[in-house]
Amino acid sequence: MTKLLLAVHVLAAIVAVGPVTVAASMFPRMVRQAPRSAPLLHRICRVYAGLGVAVPVFGLATAGSMGVLGDAWLVTSIALTAVAAGVLGVLVLPRQEAVLAALDAGTDPGRTVARLAMLTGAFNLLWATVTVLMIVRPGSTTGA
Repeated sequence: MTKLLLAVHVLAAIVAVGPVTVAASMFPRMVRQAPRSAPLLHRICRVYAGLGVAVPVFGLATAGSMGVLGDAWLVTSIALTAVAAGVLGVLVLPRQEAVLAALDAGTDPGRTVARLAMLTGAFNLLWATVTVLMIVRPGSTTGA
């Protein structure tokens, strides 16, 4: 059962987190180069952010099955995942909406786009860190 849970967890991460990470990264650049693509990228971010809830759900089930719920690498990963979700839900998605509103109003969203690019970079760095922790598992008794 552990292998099935782990497989679903990894597949959910690839299928859900991958697209939102790429779309969020592309959004600031596309606002400047091809603003008509921005609403689609925002929609991808919103939809896949919702699907991304499956990643920690299956991750916790996998960790419980493996008996590693109290391991430092996992607790750190859970905390960073929560921070990444907060950055996406509270900072990135609302700023994308603000940029889209500015584009609709015909105003320049320049400063918001610059901040959005920075926040998206932080979001991506958080996910990269979680990914490394999931692979390396420092101090884990399950080996790496």
